[in-house]
Amino acid sequence: MSVPTIYDADRKGTVLRIERSSVHDGPGLRTVLFLKGCPLRCQWCSTPESQKFEIETGDSYSYGSVMTVQDVMRELRKDSLFFFISTGGITISGGEILAQPEFTRAVLRNCRAECMHTAIETSFFAPWETIKSILPYVNLAFVDMKFFSNDLHKQYTGVDNELIKQNLLATNELEDKFQLVIRTPIIPGLNDSEEELCKIGEFCTKLKKLSYVQLLPYHKLGTATYEKLGRAYALPDIKSPTPDQMAGYVKIIERYVENVIF
Repeated sequence: MSVPTIYDADRKGTVLRIERSSVHDGPGLRTVLFLKGCPLRCQWCSTPESQKFEIETGDSYSYGSVMTVQDVMRELRKDSLFFFISTGGITISGGEILAQPEFTRAVLRNCRAECMHTAIETSFFAPWETIKSILPYVNLAFVDMKFFSNDLHKQYTGVDNELIKQNLLATNELEDKFQLVIRTPIIPGLNDSEEELCKIGEFCTKLKKLSYVQLLPYHKLGTATYEKLGRAYALPDIKSPTPDQMAGYVKIIERYVENVIF
């Protein structure tokens, strides 16, 4: 069997890692390509090693490597049988995938050419033209809505979210057929007030491509990585919400959106 021609095969990107057999990043078994570099600095970030664009190394760790599109496709093809059996595919995550748009676009384009189901996990914090050029190669887009409030978003992530909201609304005008999922990480004491959740729910009613809303409970996974990198973790005293609390948050969003999961 001949190897398919690779579009933009020599384009390079900075990859954090490739994880196989994920069941949390889209339908079926997924292979997740994590990229390095993110313009946001979410105080609860569970992958601080993904934030900086440069490769980070120390006595006991090394985070990141430079790969070509061809390198990545060679790795992804190893799992193509599992994609077929489980109706899975590939997910590109980060970091922020839109911070390396040409590399992300090339990988997605090649995956679609080889009939792989594609998903992305993103903050949508990028120029609209960048997003618009990538979505034709996407089957499923997980987009974070961490806060509705601009002020809170800037306080806890370092950037305003007006661009994110504008980009989400702009998807209404696209003819591209992809599923849109809004993900909200629930951070107790930060974004779990009824007022904030109601505003998120109300905003979601404006999104024509919305498939469902997913609420993600806060956790402290990744705190050991902060120690390894010599960085302080900003939210050491916040506790994870209980299942009962999460169920209550779901009920608030369900006032506006029919399909809500956690």
